[in-house]
Amino acid sequence: MIRWWRSLDGVGRTATSMVAVVVFMASMAWAAVPLYDLFCRVTGFGGTTQVSDAGSDLILDQTIKIRFDASIERGFPWEFRPVERTMDLQIGQTGIAFYEAYNPTDHVVAGTASYNVTPYAAGSHFIKIACFCFTYQVLQPGERVQMPVTFYVDPSIVDDPEARDIHTITLSYTFHNTEVPAESGAQIETN
Repeated sequence: MIRWWRSLDGVGRTATSMVAVVVFMASMAWAAVPLYDLFCRVTGFGGTTQVSDAGSDLILDQTIKIRFDASIERGFPWEFRPVERTMDLQIGQTGIAFYEAYNPTDHVVAGTASYNVTPYAAGSHFIKIACFCFTYQVLQPGERVQMPVTFYVDPSIVDDPEARDIHTITLSYTFHNTEVPAESGAQIETN
């Protein structure tokens, strides 16, 4: 390899170096989205919540207010709203909230919810146990459903210098049109 490199003239070395730079940059661009997603899930950066199989082992006497927010992407035909706008919860206590979705159209529509919490410093302490946002949702024409999210605020929030003064956390969802895999058997019309 070194002998081959030394055998190249200045133009050959420059061209080889440029090709290597382009290949490296393309590889980094391809890997950027999955790496950023992994970083956000691990650290809670940008309000990305965490996931657990069970509730907290510790419940503190301290309470925190949870606000619920809902929106839809432009052109998405559903109506979507939180059933309850706020909830006071002890830190570490498992809570359950419901969001309501309604498909007012005359055709089946599938959607996927993206989510985050604010302030962003609370992301690594907001733990979801179960959520409608983990999979796509399919609503039949005229169907109205209530979809639950089960969660808790990790007691470690009181020891985090960036998050310990947070008294209100807002959980936000936005529904987007989604393509459902053909093997699911669902007949979906997307806009």
